[in-house]
Amino acid sequence: MKNDTDFAELSEIDRRHWLHPVVALQQHEERGATIWTAADRIHLIDADGRRVQDAFSGLWCVNVGYGQESVVRAATEQMRKLPYSTGYFHFASEPAIRLAGRLTALAPEGLTRVLFGQGGSDAVDTAIRTIRYFFNATGRPTKKHFIGLQRGYHGSSAVGSGLTALPLFHKHFDVPGPQQHHIPSPYPYRHADGPDPAAVLASTVRTLEAKVAELGADNVAAFICEPIQGSGGVIIPPPGFLAAMRATCDRLGILLIVDEVITGFGRTGPLFACAAEGVTPDVLTLAKGLTAGYAPMSATLITEELYRGIAGAGRDGTPFGHGQTYAGHPVSAAVANAVLDLYTDGGLIENGQRVGRYFESRLKELEALRCVGEVRVRGLLGAVELVADKTTKAKPDPALKMGQRVLDHASQNGLVFRAFGDDILGFAPSLNYTEADVDVLIERLRASIAHVFS
Repeated sequence: MKNDTDFAELSEIDRRHWLHPVVALQQHEERGATIWTAADRIHLIDADGRRVQDAFSGLWCVNVGYGQESVVRAATEQMRKLPYSTGYFHFASEPAIRLAGRLTALAPEGLTRVLFGQGGSDAVDTAIRTIRYFFNATGRPTKKHFIGLQRGYHGSSAVGSGLTALPLFHKHFDVPGPQQHHIPSPYPYRHADGPDPAAVLASTVRTLEAKVAELGADNVAAFICEPIQGSGGVIIPPPGFLAAMRATCDRLGILLIVDEVITGFGRTGPLFACAAEGVTPDVLTLAKGLTAGYAPMSATLITEELYRGIAGAGRDGTPFGHGQTYAGHPVSAAVANAVLDLYTDGGLIENGQRVGRYFESRLKELEALRCVGEVRVRGLLGAVELVADKTTKAKPDPALKMGQRVLDHASQNGLVFRAFGDDILGFAPSLNYTEADVDVLIERLRASIAHVFS
């Protein structure tokens, strides 16, 4: 391990040169970086040698946990054999071809084609570009408008950030654009028609119908949603939400995009959250758990109908003008195939489902605390919403930053998770957690909440 002087130098370089994402930049200059040096199973190790339990899977992505040798071996062997191969033109590599076949076999029935990319943000951009191309190519050029949900997150790219509906990702960025719209989140705990699930669901259907009527169905391309709104605070819609959105989109003549960048690959129990309701979207976006964070990669899956419409536009020999240098990267694809092996044959999906049930029961215990308004859990995805008053659901004074203070205390005591800006604590343990790991998580979390709210 490097000595303290080396880490002091690294910290200074970081302050001067690395513009970090999603951080108050001047505060970061004052605070400096927490430098991770290693990881092991469910733990991160910092520059001081402290082991910290990771209850957020990196950034919702390290679904298989750290140090999976089969994944490391797959990456190493592929780097030696063929470290790069473009997917442009007519070129391909075996790992990417096999991955495309596996994903379409595992995804909801009807999703037959894959466009690869580097991450969730560009998976969403790919979805938008592909849908625009499809409608233009099939003689419906007015269908340009996209509708999302308030509190939704669909990346921070120039286009996708407009469908994201969190103020932080809009301020000073000139988004959303005039063709991007949002309807209220199906957030039972704080919904105007809640908390009755049936009322929230009916309201969401009505507001989507109303927005499409306002814009004109001939002008609306698609509705986009997450099965669970991750960065919006782990908002879990009422049961039947995806099925209702599928039926509504069909009735209105618009496409359905389901963004499973966070929920895919066992995070909520099944391999894909769509499977829980038997829903096939027109477009499915995937990333994060696809490679479990071991390498950058995303996948945007589309139906055969969309593919045929797009392909038909090139009958005169005109290429489909979309792609990225690293789309279908052979090393990332080899990693993804090894990760899929862990999900399908390595028992991680079953382990995640079993431990997820235990995680739900333990996290729900915290609802008894006077400062906890609601606990939300689906599989190994959860949230604790902090309140100042359980009866009125009033939030703490934002200036107090209670959620961040809970995280800061927990971090000092060996636990990291996510503190959203509105005092919601987010959790995404990896699928290799055990019940004993969950017990440690809950013990440390409870202690930190008690410390901050004492």
